[in-house]
Amino acid sequence: MKIALYGRDFNDSVLPFVQEVFDVLVANKIDITVYQKFFDFIKNKLVLPTQISIFSDHNELLSKADILLSLGGDGTLLDTLALVRDSQIPVVGINFGRLGFLASINKSEINDAIEALINGEYSIDKRSLLSIKSQTGLFGDENFALNDITIHRRDDSAMMIIHAYMNGEFVNSYWADGLIIATPTGSTAYSLSCGGPIILPTAQNFVITPVAPHNLNVRPIIVPDNVELAFEVEARSTKFLLTCDSRTETVDRSVKISISKAKFNINLIRLNNETFLTTLRNKLLWGIDTRNY
Repeated sequence: MKIALYGRDFNDSVLPFVQEVFDVLVANKIDITVYQKFFDFIKNKLVLPTQISIFSDHNELLSKADILLSLGGDGTLLDTLALVRDSQIPVVGINFGRLGFLASINKSEINDAIEALINGEYSIDKRSLLSIKSQTGLFGDENFALNDITIHRRDDSAMMIIHAYMNGEFVNSYWADGLIIATPTGSTAYSLSCGGPIILPTAQNFVITPVAPHNLNVRPIIVPDNVELAFEVEARSTKFLLTCDSRTETVDRSVKISISKAKFNINLIRLNNETFLTTLRNKLLWGIDTRNY
């Protein structure tokens, strides 16, 4: 088995857990390849195996990995999309962050989790993505998002008016600080914090969630994922912010945006002892009432 490792810079308190990952992989005679920038960060901090290869982009990853292991929080796992793209290489995350809906493996479970991967004790969750199009080619060939695409005012600007259309039909003009278009996967991220619903990953839907809407009767709306959404921005400021997961661009208000379901999925690994509902209960503390203790 060939396992690729991806990570970001982090504080030294995490180093023992990263070392454990390498130790367990070596003990199980796994072929290891490490993302170049991550390798540069850890090479003088850890005891690394002598037999190790490096990859720096999507093309180099293709022949070197059966599984991509993300070391960090959900943001780190989202970064891996630019490397995996449409290759169908499955991704799994060990959570060194806080909540961790996507990077669901706890750092105290590293040994058991890696052994489960080696033994094939997991299933694949196919997660849908959003794709964004514009006449200016925003985000280039990384114009896809697993969590959400957002339209947002800049810090120094007034409220926006965002005109939304679905398959060419007018939906609404949102007077708000911004708008979130989220996948089922992204429904537990930014959209949730703005009052959006939780959507099961297998649902074939997207959700449009306004950010601080001026009209209080404007609520999130769930739409089928086979539609094309289009947006036009009206604002005092000549620029607004557009995000595609963790990537951000400043966009001229004259630019029209269309969003639809991407033509490929991302494969997330789910260990056999995990389900989406158990993750919800554990992360959101459902069913726990301190009055009972």
